This record gives sequence, C-alpha cells and structure tokens, in this order.
Amino acid sequence: MLNLKSLALGATLAVASIGAFAQATPRVDAREVKQEKRIDAGVASGQLSPTEAKRLDKQQGRIDNAEANAKADGKVTPAERRALKRKQDRASANIAKQKHDAQTAAQPAAKP
Repeated sequence: MLNLKSLALGATLAVASIGAFAQATPRVDAREVKQEKRIDAGVASGQLSPTEAKRLDKQQGRIDNAEANAKADGKVTPAERRALKRKQDRASANIAKQKHDAQTAAQPAAKP
C-alpha cells in the first residue's frame, strides 16, 4: 500500500513539474548556446585570455540562474523575458568588447 501511495505521489509531482518545464524560453536558450560558442571561439583563437573567458562564463552562469528563477513559478512573464534579454544583450556586448580589446591569451614561446 505504501508503494502505491509513493507511486501516486511521484506521478502527481512529475505531472505538476511538467508545467514548470513547459514554459520554456527557447530564444534565451538558443542565444546562450551562441554566446558560449563565441566565448569558446575567442579562447581557441587567443582573442580571450583565460581571465576574460572565466569572467564571461560567470556572467553566463548568472544568466542561467536568472532564467531558472524566472521559470521557478512555472510562468515566465513578459517582464522576466525583457530582463533576461537585457542581461543577454549586456553579455553579448561584453563578449564583443573583450574579444576585440588589446588583451590576448599568452602565446607559448616558439621552440628554437
């Protein structure tokens, strides 16, 4: 009997949690992926130093947290969407600024 109650409770929680994930933010998610790729490309090309990349990755993490908080109640409001877009706009500008500044990753010394 206890297992049946546990199963019923688990099924109820699973169905209830679908609502939280049903309110997806596909534009936010797609943009996050693009920005992560831009950061990775900057590291690979040497345009971003490890410190710059770490700072930009932290900013992306804060955006992830803000998105999770917005989804927590099961509904992402228009105001929350605008706030996420503004955060991503700032992150995008920071990526561009850091990739095109004078700092670069240290290049290994050439072997004689």
